[in-house]
Amino acid sequence: MERDNAVKARIFAAGEEQTRAADSLSVPPLPTMVVVKRMVREHLLPMKGYLALSLTAMVVVAIMTGLLPFLMQMTSDEIVVAKNLSSLYLLPPLVALVIGLKAAAEYVSGVSQNYISHMIAAELRTRMFGSLMHADLAWLERTHTGRFTSSFLGDITAIQAAAGIGLVGIGQNLLKCIFLIGAMFYMDWLLSLAASIGLPFAFRQMRKQRKRMSRSSTRAFQEQGDLTSYVSQALKGIRVVKAYGREGAETGRVREVIDRTVEFAMQMTRVQTASGPITEALAGLGIAAAIFYGGYRGITGSMTPGEFMGFITAAMLLYQPLKALATLQTTLQTGVAAASRVFAIIDREPKIADAPDAPPLVVSDGAITLDHVSFGYVPETPVLNDLSLHVPAGTKVALVGPSGAGKSTVINLILRFYEPDSGTVSIDGQDLSTVTLKSARDAAALVTQDPFLFDDTVEANICYGTEDASLEDVEAAADAAIAAGFIGELPEGYQTPVGEAGSRLSGGQKQRISFARAMLRDAPILLLDEPTSALDSEAEAKLQQALDRLVTNRTVIMIAHRLSTVKQADIIHVMDKGQIVESGSHAALLKKRGVYARLYKTQFGKQEESAEPKTSAPPKATKPARAGRKTKRPATSI
Repeated sequence: MERDNAVKARIFAAGEEQTRAADSLSVPPLPTMVVVKRMVREHLLPMKGYLALSLTAMVVVAIMTGLLPFLMQMTSDEIVVAKNLSSLYLLPPLVALVIGLKAAAEYVSGVSQNYISHMIAAELRTRMFGSLMHADLAWLERTHTGRFTSSFLGDITAIQAAAGIGLVGIGQNLLKCIFLIGAMFYMDWLLSLAASIGLPFAFRQMRKQRKRMSRSSTRAFQEQGDLTSYVSQALKGIRVVKAYGREGAETGRVREVIDRTVEFAMQMTRVQTASGPITEALAGLGIAAAIFYGGYRGITGSMTPGEFMGFITAAMLLYQPLKALATLQTTLQTGVAAASRVFAIIDREPKIADAPDAPPLVVSDGAITLDHVSFGYVPETPVLNDLSLHVPAGTKVALVGPSGAGKSTVINLILRFYEPDSGTVSIDGQDLSTVTLKSARDAAALVTQDPFLFDDTVEANICYGTEDASLEDVEAAADAAIAAGFIGELPEGYQTPVGEAGSRLSGGQKQRISFARAMLRDAPILLLDEPTSALDSEAEAKLQQALDRLVTNRTVIMIAHRLSTVKQADIIHVMDKGQIVESGSHAALLKKRGVYARLYKTQFGKQEESAEPKTSAPPKATKPARAGRKTKRPATSI
């Protein structure tokens, strides 16, 4: 037992130290009333019709519940004691009518409550997803997608319970308590005071439980986010996990998170489960006091049996709503903790957004200029250093250089995924920070090294971003991208599902579909981020014709590790440490015998050391070194 406790303490300490530091969704819980007011203002009041129906039904339930003690009093006094025959015919149907109305109102209240809670969850998920879609790329990349998934599903489910079962349920049970306590005081205020002796202690205990629930639920949601993150990461990297025999290690890693999740979930369960019995036990003290005092008065003749029975009925009916209030307030605290995380996402304002009254970008030629641009993904760690780059309209410009030189960052800034720390990025002389985001991104088409396809049909993936395109347009784009052939061989042609991330297609097929997508977009600017580097030589050769068609009559910026793909560029810029260190055509750069020539020699050996490269035959690739053989110079990543 001591060993298990020590292991558990180590697990929780490690989780506190490592996990919380990486959780950008860890936010302190908002005050309960702040969350309640916001939920009422933004989500309950817009559904006035259903809210009014639910409130009306709750009032009817409360009134009918409050009438039952009086009916029990009349039943005892008029039928049992007074032997009144007319009351015998009147009271049972009246009791049945009251109970029937109460049951019907509870049904209407329950259905309307659930509708309200489902609509709140739907609205929150829609707003949260929209916020994520418009969020800054930098923030999204700092947070694991598993945490967003956990919040999107688990947190909003907790809010749904708090809003429907908790918030509305608290209102219904509170009304019941008000009417029943009112009935008790109307019958006998002294006896009511005796019955209420345990209520102050119950309310005090509820406040303590609420604070404990807030802490436990906050940690439980954080651990659930960790769990989702680890599972998502392991599944995405399952090939690496299996290749390196890490199945057991990953399972153990997830087990630690599961242990922490179970511990905090059990803390929540203990608090929530204890709330009802504690309140019931304290209320039982009051009932016992009421029975003793009421029984004494009945014996002395100062209280009729009907009055005593009616009062005890009201007190017993008060049990259930009091117990429900104690339990529901813990549900409400769980929702408050979850809402704090969800609202933090919904309320997050993107830093990259349209300026007030920003005009749309007007593309006349498609010339791109970066003027003295500096940028770093991490403060004080610059990626671009006072970079100036001009891409004339209609030219094909290639960016080459070692990894980390800032090539992909240039594309990120042109698409306004990030804002430069200093300097400006402009298209046709228009600063991109002053025009609308949509118009700036509509001006360019992007093809990346790892093409992403959605789990949809081939047609849907080609016309993604150009939804108004006809099937004829899609087919023409596929034909231009040399993709029509293999698409025609698919089981359902253009309506064939491609699978998750295009898993049913080969790498070359996915890339050709991404080329077709860019063809269909027909943007004046084309950004190519190593579009063929992940393919073998044969697949690259098949795609080269499609690539040649794609770059025609456009302003093109291409990033390539394989220097064979940039020979035909109008100008090649060699980047290193965030700056351009060489510029010129392929032949001119080889003549300089500088950085580009060294990089080229690294890839193709001594075949093209001359100033005028051979064009009759492609250069031979250098044979890879045998295992264990030391090389004079490590291969440079370009």
